[in-house]
Amino acid sequence: MRHVLLTNDDGYQAEGLRALAEELADVVTLSIVAPSREQSGTAQSLTLRQPIVCNRIAEREWAIDGTPADCVIVALHKLLPEKPDLLISGINHGANLGENVYYSGTVGAAREGALHHIPSMAVSLCAKRENAKFENSARVARATAEMIFKEGLPDQVLLNVNVPEPWNGSVQFTRQSKKITRNQLSEGKDPRGRSYFWLFEQRIERDVEPDTDYAAIFSSAVSITPLHLDPTHTESLNHLSHWAKTIAAAFPKQR
Repeated sequence: MRHVLLTNDDGYQAEGLRALAEELADVVTLSIVAPSREQSGTAQSLTLRQPIVCNRIAEREWAIDGTPADCVIVALHKLLPEKPDLLISGINHGANLGENVYYSGTVGAAREGALHHIPSMAVSLCAKRENAKFENSARVARATAEMIFKEGLPDQVLLNVNVPEPWNGSVQFTRQSKKITRNQLSEGKDPRGRSYFWLFEQRIERDVEPDTDYAAIFSSAVSITPLHLDPTHTESLNHLSHWAKTIAAAFPKQR
């Protein structure tokens, strides 16, 4: 039976993670290694200046006092007896579209899995309401996992899967949107007169590029975006390489 590692950034008790585990339990062997508390916005960050505490919750299930990427590293190097066949991060309660992939702990965990040459995907439900239903997202994750088992993924490519609510039943493979939302700050004063700020994201409602993750979600279709670990811009690499001699010439020759 295939072995799947589950993690997330909403914490090991999150409803999305439990819905995913329930959907997969009868077809794969599951290991769950997830943060002990919410770690949204931590991207692929690591805990370096304090110990990473590991708490065993149940058989093949651990809660980690660390980031989603910490969870993946601890799982792969210490907790699991064998390398998993697939890593799934999610189901996140909220979309991870466009530039959110750079900040998302959900995507960060999947990126850490891909970095270790494990087929990986991040799964998010595009809904913010408290009573959101994760069943469709879990079924999409299962169907995508079955395709990965059947056909594989290119090395160090991860899938960023977003499921709209409501969903019209269609699925699109998309590009990551280049549209940048402007992070906004709401300012206030605490009882001592000190300024504080709440960071929130500007809503995108128009001017969305076609064939992108946002366009798919706005049309009520599932968006699946293949992401690669190599961010090198080859065109600039070739175009700017002649700078090297000029930069080196600004320094005296080393003897």
